[in-house]
Amino acid sequence: MAEIKNTKVELCGITLDNPIIPASGTFGYGYEFSELYDINMLGTFSFKGTTKDARFGNPTPRIAECYAGMINAVGLQNPGVEKVISEELPKMKEVFHKPVMANVSGFSIEDYAYTVERLNECSEIGWFEVNVSCPNVHGGGMSFGTSPDAAAEVTRAVRKVTDKPLIIKLSPNVTDIVSIAKACEAAGADGISLINTLLGMRIDLNKRKPVIANTMGGFSGPAIFPVAVRMVYQVSKAVNIPVVGMGGVSTAEDVIEMMMAGATAVQVGAANLINPYVCRDIINDLPTVMEKYKIDSLSDIIGAV
Repeated sequence: MAEIKNTKVELCGITLDNPIIPASGTFGYGYEFSELYDINMLGTFSFKGTTKDARFGNPTPRIAECYAGMINAVGLQNPGVEKVISEELPKMKEVFHKPVMANVSGFSIEDYAYTVERLNECSEIGWFEVNVSCPNVHGGGMSFGTSPDAAAEVTRAVRKVTDKPLIIKLSPNVTDIVSIAKACEAAGADGISLINTLLGMRIDLNKRKPVIANTMGGFSGPAIFPVAVRMVYQVSKAVNIPVVGMGGVSTAEDVIEMMMAGATAVQVGAANLINPYVCRDIINDLPTVMEKYKIDSLSDIIGAV
């Protein structure tokens, strides 16, 4: 009989049964996927990015196919924080019985603080993942994530309104991600989440114009995995708080690689849109892959490189 493998990890003081977390924007509020499999097998998941006010999102078309990936410019479409609290979270609570990660975006410092303060009252929320890195909305999101001072300012404002673990989600569309991560840590962040999508673009040769109505969007998928591994490695070596790694992850081997680079937990994003069972499959595959690489406990390999 095969030896039982320990897949548990601890993220900001909360124990996860395994490090697998579906990424925000690719898993809705969970209940959509609960019809396919028992989502309680997940470590947790990060629910759809929430803003203070309802957002319709960007004009269509807002998806473009690419080699080894996709570009999206959905634009934080969501019903707004009040509806999330009154309608989405009660439905989620019926099917998911673990602490969940709340992904929050804003267009001003005040927006971020307001949304986190409102969600802070919800007992089902275990962590806040504060997105300062969305590449496809105007006047917010990534503009806060491209400078250490601005990212730190958001972190400080949100830190004042919650005692729950605060994870800041950073943009890879910068020259020095380490300085931004360190600024967030100094401002009170409990963890760093990276990477969000790279900025990409496709052109329709017949129409001679961009495929996406927004011109550019977030490039995700297997093609960005080496960039993500590199940035997780750099940031985890520079900060003393846990890193949640993501970017092109689609297999159990990818998870192991991301953890060896320094990730405590690993998010799966675009792969959910291609195969809705991918997180289930990765979790089921982990013990076999751990056996292959002589790993008894996943917590032992965090930052092993």
